[in-house]
This record gives sequence, C-alpha cells and structure tokens, in this order.
Amino acid sequence: MADVLAYKPRAGEIPTNPGVYRFRDADGRVLYVGKAKNLRQRLSNYFAPLRTLHERTRRMVTTAASVEWTVVSTDVDSLQLEYMWIKEFDPPFNVRYKDDKSYPFMAVTMADEAPRVIVTRNHKIPGARYFGPYPKVWAVHETIDLMVKAFPIRTCSDASYKRAMQTGRPCFPGQIGKCGGPCSMTVSIEEHRAMVDDFVAFMAGGDERFTRDLKRRMLAASAAMDYEAAAKYRDKLAAIEAVLGKSALVLASDEDADLFGIAEDELAAAVQHFVIRGGRVRGVRAMTIEKEIDISGAELVDQVLQRAYGDAQDVPRRILVPTLPDDAPELEEWLRERRGRKVELAVAQRGQRADLMRTATLNAQQALIRHKTRRTSDYVARTQALTDLQEALGLEEAPLRIECFDISHLGGTNVVASMVVFEDGLPRKDQYRSFGIAETTDDTDSMYQVLRRRLAYLDRPEPVEAEPIVSADGTVEAVERKKPRFAYRPQLLLVDGGKPQVEAAARALRDAGHAEIRVCGIAKRLEEVWLPGEDFPVILPRTSESLYLLQRLRDEAHRFAITHQRKKRRNDITSVLAEVPGLGAARIKLLLKHFGSVTALRAAEPGAIEEVQGIGPVLAQNIHTHLGTR
Repeated sequence: MADVLAYKPRAGEIPTNPGVYRFRDADGRVLYVGKAKNLRQRLSNYFAPLRTLHERTRRMVTTAASVEWTVVSTDVDSLQLEYMWIKEFDPPFNVRYKDDKSYPFMAVTMADEAPRVIVTRNHKIPGARYFGPYPKVWAVHETIDLMVKAFPIRTCSDASYKRAMQTGRPCFPGQIGKCGGPCSMTVSIEEHRAMVDDFVAFMAGGDERFTRDLKRRMLAASAAMDYEAAAKYRDKLAAIEAVLGKSALVLASDEDADLFGIAEDELAAAVQHFVIRGGRVRGVRAMTIEKEIDISGAELVDQVLQRAYGDAQDVPRRILVPTLPDDAPELEEWLRERRGRKVELAVAQRGQRADLMRTATLNAQQALIRHKTRRTSDYVARTQALTDLQEALGLEEAPLRIECFDISHLGGTNVVASMVVFEDGLPRKDQYRSFGIAETTDDTDSMYQVLRRRLAYLDRPEPVEAEPIVSADGTVEAVERKKPRFAYRPQLLLVDGGKPQVEAAARALRDAGHAEIRVCGIAKRLEEVWLPGEDFPVILPRTSESLYLLQRLRDEAHRFAITHQRKKRRNDITSVLAEVPGLGAARIKLLLKHFGSVTALRAAEPGAIEEVQGIGPVLAQNIHTHLGTR
C-alpha cells in the first residue's frame, strides 16, 4: 500500500481560510464532511503518512478518491454549512445518531385558531410548541390532565371542535369542565388564546408567578366572601403544585438549561439530554452515536450540539456540557441566532450542576452498556456476528465456541488470568475459569503460561461418571458421560491485547500441538483485531455485530479477571489478619469495612485501629505490628 494518497493536493494549494471540506469516493458519494478554522492545517492531518493515521481514519482516506473544500468568511458560516451538508449527504464516516426510542412529546398547536394540547411523536406539526420528551406516554397524559385543571385549554380533536362550532353544543371535555369551551363560545377565542399562552409560559419555565397570582386571587376572593371563586382558585393552585411536585427542583428555580451527559468508547457513544425548565427536569432524550473515525470528546460535543439544535425551536439560555468544544464561541453565536438572545455554553464543574452532570453521565454509561448487550443478545444479531467473524478471520466454520483470556495484575504483582466462554454468541458462566500465576516476566509470558495450562486439558482423558437411568421395566441402568469441564475444543481463542499477546498465544498453540485452533486478539485503544504473523490488523466495520461480540467477550474477561483479583486480595489479607491472636472473622470484617482498603489499614497507627468497635489497645498494637512485618 502506497504511503501517499494519489489525490493529495499540491503544496500550497489548500487555503488557510476557514471552510468546510468533503471527501468523496470514486463514484462521487460524499464520505465525510468536516469544518476547520484553517483548512490547510486541518487537511494536512489527513494526508500525513498512512502508517501514522488512526486505523479508521486511514480506512476513510483510502476509500476516498478526492477531496474538495469551500471557503467561507467566518467560523460561524463554516459551522452552519457543515450542519447543512451532513444533513443533506448523510456521510457514512460522520457520526451517526440513533434515538433509543421514539419518545412522546406534549405539543400545543399554536397555529390553530383555537390551539389544543396533544400527545404526539410527530416532530413536524407546523407552528406547534413541544414539551418533553417524556419517558412514557402515560406521563404525558398525566401531566396534561393536571394542567387542564389550571389552564382549561382545548384537548378535543379537530373533528369534535368543528362539530361543536356548527351545533353550538360543547364537546365532551367542555361538558365535563376540562375545556373552557371556545367551540361553543363559553369563552371567546381571544380568552382561550390567553389561557393557551399561560399554559405554554408555565410549561416553558414553570413560572412561579402563576402560583403567586392564584394565591393572591384566592385570598382576595375569600376576603370578599366569594367562596365559590376561591375554591376554583384553590383547585387550580393544587393542580399547578401537583405538576411542579412531579419533578424535583434540581437547579435554581429561575434556571432554564439543557444538560448533556455523554459516555463513549472507541466505536460508540451514548448521550443523555436533560431538559431543565424552571430548575426542574421537564424531559429527557436519549440517543446513541456510532463513530466511524477517531474524534475527540470536544469534537463529539460539537456534533451533538449541532444535531440537537439544528432544527430546534426551543433553545435555552444556558447549555451545560462535559467539555467545551474548540469552537465554543462560534457555537454560542450560532445558537444565539436560533434563540434570538444570548446563549451561554458552559461546563458543569461544581455544585448542583456538577451533581446533575454526574447523574446524566451515569445514565449515559448504562445506556451505552445496554446498547452493546442488546445487539449481542438478539438471535439474528448473534448469527450475523458469528458469520461475519468466520469471513473476516478466514475460518473454516463459524466459531460456535469462543474462549477469551485476559491478564490482570497490580504493578506486576498478584498476577491473575481469566477465561470466559461464549457459545453461540452467549456467555456460559458455568465454564468460566480463573488462574493464578506465581512467576512471570511480563503479560506475554503470563498469556503463554495460561494457554498452555488450558490446552493441556484437551489431551487428557476426561473423568467419567455413571448416570443411573431407569428403564421402562424398572431396571436401573448406568451410562457413562463426560463431565463438562474443559470438555469442548474452542473454534477460536481471543486474547485481550495486540500483536505481542497474539504471537504469545500462537506460540502456546504450536507448542501444545493444537495449531488447528485459531487465535486472534483485540486491542482496546483502536479496537483493531490482530492475527498471528500479520503486519496489519483486521479492521471490522464499526457497526458490525462481530465487533460488538468481540468487545463484549473482551470486557467480560476483563471484568471476571478484576473480580478474581479483588477476591484474592481480600482472601490474602483475611488470611494474614486471621494469624493475629484474638482476631476473628467478625472483627476482621469490621476492620476492612472501617478502613475501606488494605492500604489504609496497613498505614493506620494503633490509635486509629483502636477506634474500631471491639479492638482494644493491645489487639490494635498486635495488628499494627503483624501487618508491618508482612
């Protein structure tokens, strides 16, 4: 493979102005769209020697056949043009979004003569104001039912409204008091429009002026002995307070903001978008993102904000993100054009905002895990994953049994290894194994040792046991069957690591006389798959089921290794403490719970150890002395 791309522009040909660039393939299809404050500086990164590029970036530039650019006058113009082109061309190498689900919204049809409030998943109703999204449909209906008690606006269908207009008889919601009755002129169109404006204003910000105004009116009506009016104001006030009570106050009561929590790995990201109005979370939108080429966290935030506000009607005055994009000032100006007023882009660093960011990020992390496991738990997806692996790795048959190995240690000490087993794309936890490694030189030596120990079982006759079976005539027969321990030969061994670990595994297979078993490794940094004897890795498509299966195997092996190591460390320190006279299991448990870690316990002075319930001065000194000699 040539190290220089044939379509690389000549030196000095690329301008230094801000602009937007497009990579196209031989058929003219747009593969990638990007923006830059300095086109020459940015594009030079793509035309560096191919061996220095990120694997996925290298795949994009080698797939492309040409690059073109458009110079613009300002950085804000480049941001706008990039958004338009991504939307128009849907380039395969740009990040790709997928909502976790189609969330329901509350919409007020402001363009109608008598606007109504509805539950909808349609985001394109002309002139409508949207609120949400809501996690469940019932949550929208519940909010509307409470709101129309305070603001009795129209909820009936257009057909019911027209019929009532023609007959002069209120629709059913109007008859039961859930609508002010604009269709039958119980209230005028203008009066109904005023109620709609109040409804929208309250939902947009949870404006507490409504509660203050209703309290004032209720007290005034009560003082004037107009108890019927006072009761109506009381019921409206209760409805508003019920709506406010559905969501806790997470920020200041006058705070309108959107907050984005993001969790990502090399291939995908999950976003949790919290919509905060009047200091309360009024909606949450979740989306997952597929990443094709390597982008930084700041670039991802840039793309998420473009996606969220490209066609948005409701842009808040403050947007909280995990990290600021490089073009934050230009993004703020772009957002200001959409809002019509100033927009602040900020990082949630402390206080309530930081707490809420941690909550959103935790939700994003869990969503990312669900996104990955959902794909490998589906039968069709599993079948596709195994077929893709067979083709990508050149296997003679689909790898129905895959064993994955991982090495874990603490600075070269307390080395352990794990083996996890997937059959038909699903974990077989009853066949997981862990290994202790006494002496080793490095991770490759550890991997060699573990695989030799595992492969040795393939050549041993498995112990058999008699399983009694009662025949139809009542005679007890005995049949022999093999125990499942290491009984099955894997079609594929997967190791956590790159080329060195794969070569060590291949050497173990050769030395054990089982070269027929295939082996590969997955390197976490670039999510590339290595085969023994190859100079370049196999790059599986980021959307492929096969890559998600390998990732899940690797992550499960890592989790199992860490769990075993922690258990071993607890057992080690428990054994050491059990040697102290007068220290039993209950006190050992209290000690570890009090100090939280073995390191803290070892560093503690006798006086600090005495603070633990049931530990006296003499016993505390004995514990301190005993741990100090270990």
